[in-house]
Amino acid sequence: MIFGNRNIFSSTPPVVMNLIMINVVMLVVTWVMANTFGIDLNRILGVYPPGSPNFRPYQIVTHMFMHGGLFHLFFNMFALWMFGRILEQVWGSRRFFIYYMVTGLGAVTIHLLVNYLHISAIQNDAMAMLNTPSPDAFAAFVTRHFPEYYDQVYAQFLDKWYLFPNSPVYADQAAEYTRQLIALQQGIPTVGASGAVYGVLLAFGVLFPNTVLMLLFPPIPIKAKWMVIIYGGLELYLGLTQPGSSIAHFAHLGGMIFGFILIKLWQRRTDVFY
Repeated sequence: MIFGNRNIFSSTPPVVMNLIMINVVMLVVTWVMANTFGIDLNRILGVYPPGSPNFRPYQIVTHMFMHGGLFHLFFNMFALWMFGRILEQVWGSRRFFIYYMVTGLGAVTIHLLVNYLHISAIQNDAMAMLNTPSPDAFAAFVTRHFPEYYDQVYAQFLDKWYLFPNSPVYADQAAEYTRQLIALQQGIPTVGASGAVYGVLLAFGVLFPNTVLMLLFPPIPIKAKWMVIIYGGLELYLGLTQPGSSIAHFAHLGGMIFGFILIKLWQRRTDVFY
């Protein structure tokens, strides 16, 4: 996105600059550790669901400085630079840093809560299915919660089970597959600064609602307030329609929600700019 004014290459304030530098350094360190020592830092510093054996409290903070790759890092840091530097200049470094951390922590709180509810639903369905195991019940369970694995892994197994639907051997195998699927769901770390960045985007839309931005895709002008509303609505829709997605849509919403609450606590009549 490109601002309507041309003063976009002014000096970057310290908090935004340091946040960008830390995130870039962590991506480089992640590459070095993976290629030199075979250690995946994303699996150590990314945040897991609280019920996962891999969960550690420090991950609630560290995941905000990890990224899944160069493009993931670039888009987050570009948005942070575009919008965050303006906010830091308006609020000052201390208030901006507080805002960034609160929205990031708020984002992960919402994400972990939604993830907990999602995994609990999977576990409840698994228990119901295993109480009365059958090929149809297992097929429905996999199709509902893990459709991406159905054809790759379980279609052939189900074809065999349908030939012997009362076989305890296949029922035991289905139970083992179910345990593996739940462990897989609990073993996926979440990384990225997106929750805090969405909070920054929300703040820009609230403070500068009528500033016209130029979208890159598609290249059309749009007021900041409408962009925030569209992004928030899209994240809500995707979060509801794609549970368990690899993209943490509710973390994005969480960053926006906590950002909105914090802004309202801080807001003064002179805090809206045009």
